[in-house]
Amino acid sequence: MRIGPGPVLAALLLAAACAPTTVPDDAGGSRIVSDLPEAVIAAAAPFQDLTTVELRPGDGCYWYRHTGPVETTFLPLRTREGRPICTRPTAPPAGQLLAPIESSAG
Repeated sequence: MRIGPGPVLAALLLAAACAPTTVPDDAGGSRIVSDLPEAVIAAAAPFQDLTTVELRPGDGCYWYRHTGPVETTFLPLRTREGRPICTRPTAPPAGQLLAPIESSAG
């Protein structure tokens, strides 16, 4: 059974309403999330390590620590469909138009 984007989006928006417990990093920028919301855990693709997750204020998205064979780095936390998991909507992909704004002047 395939779950459409509606329930996943609803879960992510619900997760955004819940304030996760965060710990500031040394630079005061990104925040390590010590209590990741259940909706984020459920939406995350299974191959990602959720033991160290940051919530970055610049983009409002979750990033997880990936330890590879050569280096350890933070990567965007993604859903099973490959979409980033964020607390606020991300910008549309390049080339995708937004709905036009109707003007009342005329």
